[in-house]
Amino acid sequence: MRELIEKDRKVIIVPPDFKWANKGTIVDVEPRYFTIELEHDPQGIMRHNYCEFYTQTTHGTLYFDSFAETIEGKKLKIANPAKHKFLQRRQFTRIKYMHELDLKSKDASHKITTLDISAGGMKFVTDENVDIEKEYSIMLPLSEIQSVECIFSPIRIEKNENGKYTISGRFEYHNGKDKMTLTQYCTKRSIEIRNK
Repeated sequence: MRELIEKDRKVIIVPPDFKWANKGTIVDVEPRYFTIELEHDPQGIMRHNYCEFYTQTTHGTLYFDSFAETIEGKKLKIANPAKHKFLQRRQFTRIKYMHELDLKSKDASHKITTLDISAGGMKFVTDENVDIEKEYSIMLPLSEIQSVECIFSPIRIEKNENGKYTISGRFEYHNGKDKMTLTQYCTKRSIEIRNK
């Protein structure tokens, strides 16, 4: 594990209430601990309360549970985890996501059926011809009380034999919190699906 926790690595921290998800950079590594300097105040993160940690490595997305031993301002000393797992090699976890949604531009709205999403983008089908040159806004429901708004840019459009269009593209975000929330949602759902 120690070779995977190295200085200057970016880390996402998700406490039990993931609206307080945060991110930071590893600034120090010791035999039993590593220190993270957060980008935002550590609201919702308490000493000795387990949080989820995610970081990108050359082996894929690394996931583990651990807790803060000390919290001093935005610096957290984190206990080295007993175990970890790699989620997948692609940068963002992709999950099946079936919803009837509206894809909107300044002058048009399209009815779509999503197929899958990740924090990087989505794939969907539609009966309508979507302009690949435009940017669109879309609201993705994650639960009864939570959703994120993304900016969608189409990259690839395929016309199916039945006349429908399958469209893939990438997301951009109004703020980093929405991206972090969607990353966490996809990762959590991937783990839940795998453990069924």
